[in-house]
Amino acid sequence: MAKKAAKKSTRAKRKAWTKEDVSSLKTHSRQKTPVVQIARGLKRSAGAIRQKALSLGLPIGHRR
Repeated sequence: MAKKAAKKSTRAKRKAWTKEDVSSLKTHSRQKTPVVQIARGLKRSAGAIRQKALSLGLPIGHRR
């Protein structure tokens, strides 16, 4: 009997937030940097940036 090929997981592994990441996020929040730019710099998704900012109580994101 032939064995089925194991599927590779497409799910991303979670990356822990370091103190440097958090301080960088706080700095970007003060500078009103767009979320997409922060995400590229920290190599995380925009959703992850928004979630962490929300949990820290930082104002971030859409500004008009």
